[in-house]
Amino acid sequence: MITSDQLNQLKAICGGENFSINDEIRAENASDETEDLVFLPDAVCFPKTVDQVSAILRYCNEQLIPVTTRGAGTGLSGGALPVNGGIVLAMKHFNRIIEIDERNLQATVEPGVITQVFQEAVIEKGLYYPPDPSSRGSSLIGGNLAHCSGGPRAVKYGVTRDYVLDLEVVLANGEVIRTGARVLKNSTGYNLTQLLVGSEGTLGVITKVVFKLIPYPPLNKVLLAPFRAAGDACLAVSAIFRAGVVPSALEFMERDAIDWTLKFRDDISLNIGAEEQAHLLVEVDGNEEDEMMRQVEKIVAVLEAHNCMDIYFAESEAQKTDLWKLRRSVAEAVKSNSVYKEEDTVVPRAELPVLLEAVKKTGEKYGFRSVCYGHAGDGNLHVNIIRGDLSEDAWKNEVPKGIREIFSLVVSLGGTLSGEHGIGLVQQPYMEIAFSEQQLELMRGIKRVFDPKNILNPGKIFTNIHAQA
Repeated sequence: MITSDQLNQLKAICGGENFSINDEIRAENASDETEDLVFLPDAVCFPKTVDQVSAILRYCNEQLIPVTTRGAGTGLSGGALPVNGGIVLAMKHFNRIIEIDERNLQATVEPGVITQVFQEAVIEKGLYYPPDPSSRGSSLIGGNLAHCSGGPRAVKYGVTRDYVLDLEVVLANGEVIRTGARVLKNSTGYNLTQLLVGSEGTLGVITKVVFKLIPYPPLNKVLLAPFRAAGDACLAVSAIFRAGVVPSALEFMERDAIDWTLKFRDDISLNIGAEEQAHLLVEVDGNEEDEMMRQVEKIVAVLEAHNCMDIYFAESEAQKTDLWKLRRSVAEAVKSNSVYKEEDTVVPRAELPVLLEAVKKTGEKYGFRSVCYGHAGDGNLHVNIIRGDLSEDAWKNEVPKGIREIFSLVVSLGGTLSGEHGIGLVQQPYMEIAFSEQQLELMRGIKRVFDPKNILNPGKIFTNIHAQA
């Protein structure tokens, strides 16, 4: 527990209006979208300046107070849960788009900016920031950086780290550093920028980021392809790329994912036939109509060769919006039905049929139901394990055995534990499946260099982190 003297000192640093020990505020910052997990912080700080962040970290480092940095709380791995108490550092006031540099195709942004707000701001300038997680309407740039978010368009354009040129970061001891430069090539020492992206708040607190941008592709085509067999849909994915097409998005949804979402969102109009067991949502984008049509024709030929049913082509912007609303609402729809564990598996895309079949067989073995969907184009399958009416014993003891088997298969296929949600708290027990003890100790060593007293998001990613006195 934090002492009253420590609370008073933190309040003095933040200012009374930016500091709270109110039970309601603490509860708002005690959970994210991970299962039904709740961990109350002792206090919540809402810094407004880099100097305040620096002073908070300096003091917490001296006093050994845990600090959990938080964005919008949309995470699915428990990364923003204050599992050791201490303070939550809520970054909502860092919400400025500082500059959009049209000459150099760059933007300087604070971590509290909503992802979609940033995307729309640069689109107005004819520019594009492609990473777009399903939660882009609420998730913050800082959380995207913490987990190296991807989203549907990562298959063509890459993930968050592919657009980061430079970061302003406050270290555990309060020191403020810059990690890169505003250049497209940088071979100057170790790449601290890339190390910080995806580090889940365990190495430092990001207070500013410089992104590179690309020209915005103004045209797109969107289609929805139904299949009688989910395996056929998965087989079609890698075949599309072998045909010489790289879609701007290629998403997989099995039947339950669509059914639950249509019940959850009554503002989406879409008729699903009784025989349709899985769907691929495909988008191509570009600058020329003729070229896009050639790509669509190749995609359709592949889909038909893999036993797809009648393809639905979105003709209007409203129809395109409905299809994307359907896909982006799946996670929320699943959560509205039941507590669930979401496993963010990723494999080489050609191995998707093997993975999906194994997930279903593992569910039969351990008695759980799963709803699967995800970014099929880059092999990223979200496996939602539904609690439903499972007993406490089955949920806590049997389901993890099944998850371990799934992850072991994933790694054997050349994949890994998480494509974009991070490790956080809930995937921590499975890290030894993907990494040897030597690899894990190298990572722990990096953590100790950046945060020797282990105050930054302690209890996440690794076990056996020993703080220095």
